[in-house]
Amino acid sequence: QVQLMESGGGLVQPGGSLRLSCSASGNIFEFNAMGWYRQVPGKERESVATVSNRDYINYADSVKGRFTISRDNAKNTVSLQMNSLKPEDTAVYYCNVGFSDPDTDTYYEMDYWGKGTLVAVTS
Repeated sequence: QVQLMESGGGLVQPGGSLRLSCSASGNIFEFNAMGWYRQVPGKERESVATVSNRDYINYADSVKGRFTISRDNAKNTVSLQMNSLKPEDTAVYYCNVGFSDPDTDTYYEMDYWGKGTLVAVTS
């Protein structure tokens, strides 16, 4: 089992910034990659950014150039720096752990999720 705990969400005006953090504990040897997803009510959860233990990073097109994911392998933490936030970024953000295929760098999410943290971008 892996436990994930997110922090850092909140209310921000358009153009503002927020930083999300996630800490993983438990059976940390089950995964080699971490990521952030988000979900809006009535829509499916979508991948925002993922990072492998080899620092292969993938971003959703909608956040490229605005969001930066980073990982501390020694501490089993992953962060998401979100800049130039837009109203459409409003969602509950979830931390996830997964497996990154070393041959293809494809991220396969595991069924471990944090409780989520709300990011609300509004004027």
